Amino acid sequence: MMKILFKILLGLAIIYGLIIFIVPNIIDEKYNPVTQKPPYKVSPEAQQLFNSLDFIADLHCDALLWKRDLNKKNDFGQVDIPRLIEGKVSLQAFTIVSKVPFGLNVKSNSESSDMLIFQSIASGRSPKTWFSYYNRAIAQCRELRKYAKKSDGKFRVLLSSSDLENFLIDKKSQPEITAGFIGLEGLYPLEGKIENIEKLYQAGVRMMAPVHFIDNELGGSAHGLSHKGLTEFGKKVIQEIEKKNIILDIAHSLPQLIDDVLEIYHKPIISSHTGVQGNCPSQRNLSDKHLKAIAQSGGLIGIAFFQEAICGTDALAVAKAIKYTVDLIGADYVALGSDFDGSITAPFDITGLNLLVEEMMNVGLTSEEIRKVMGDNVKNFWLKNL
Repeated sequence: MMKILFKILLGLAIIYGLIIFIVPNIIDEKYNPVTQKPPYKVSPEAQQLFNSLDFIADLHCDALLWKRDLNKKNDFGQVDIPRLIEGKVSLQAFTIVSKVPFGLNVKSNSESSDMLIFQSIASGRSPKTWFSYYNRAIAQCRELRKYAKKSDGKFRVLLSSSDLENFLIDKKSQPEITAGFIGLEGLYPLEGKIENIEKLYQAGVRMMAPVHFIDNELGGSAHGLSHKGLTEFGKKVIQEIEKKNIILDIAHSLPQLIDDVLEIYHKPIISSHTGVQGNCPSQRNLSDKHLKAIAQSGGLIGIAFFQEAICGTDALAVAKAIKYTVDLIGADYVALGSDFDGSITAPFDITGLNLLVEEMMNVGLTSEEIRKVMGDNVKNFWLKNL
């Protein structure tokens, strides 16, 4: 009996090992494709402008969700550290996803299911992460820091404006380095405990969004069922975020929740990855009213790259969304918010941002406006607000 039991356990261990080794990359490749594969060629004029950019930043990617080695240049997925460097990106937001419902959609999602249980198990992550949103977030924070340690100095995680200042100094003599910061997409890891804000901050989180695709204790998602604004707990959380100078991200928030945030939050607000209603009518996208309110707060609008946000699948569609937003609120408040590796079909991977520069030129943005959108606005926002 012991021999039979040993063989059964050994067989199960081998099967689980094969699942961990094979399945995550298959899923990653399936859910994070690009419409156009590299290399990416543009006109000499567009390439010249792209090459002259000294700071490129993106406000949203979900690369930490996957098992992909980010210190290696991969031929699937949309972001890794070698490709950030190749794409001239100085600062990339790595946002943590901690809960995803089955049947994910932009219209209506129940909070009763959690697809990431199976994703955590299949990826070989610690059992602590299987049923805990908080532990999932902490594990992803640690993973990004490990990538920084193993990057031979090519990648660092930024925690403050002084960290960015030091990075900018070092980048002048070491152009082939890049940096990231950690955001949280939906405050499910609080698990009802406001003290977890401090723990997540200590783990490196510097940007927090109240909700993702489902409602939670803070209030309603634009894709949830409750259709409610901020709860009393949610108001306390927002006030604590403001007190700690954490960047507040209202992406995925229900319009009523955004209104409630605007009433009690007194610092600049961002929407890290979004489309805009005036350019692409969608439940996912921000109204002109909220675009203007975020700009008035001194915040940023990160324009996303996926179909539901921009009503298109190429760089031109992204450029049109950017142009609409710049025309409405001014170039000082617009940024990139790709949503790379967020289970989207992207027009290109992170090395293809020169395509976007060319299309922004084609839709009539000036070189100064393009510089701001491509990264200067994020740099200035970080230096001022963190």
